[in-house]
Amino acid sequence: MASKREQIKMKSEESEHYYYTVKNKTSTPNRIELKKYDPTLRKRVKYKETK
Repeated sequence: MASKREQIKMKSEESEHYYYTVKNKTSTPNRIELKKYDPTLRKRVKYKETK
């Protein structure tokens, strides 16, 4: 049985920092955008899903 969850890489819009996380492919088929803490800039910035 194939898993419905997929590992994704999220890149900061303001720096070269990345986060790795998992998402459910069936409930969120589009690319996600989250606000997360960027340790290189030491503030919260927008992260977008990349492949």
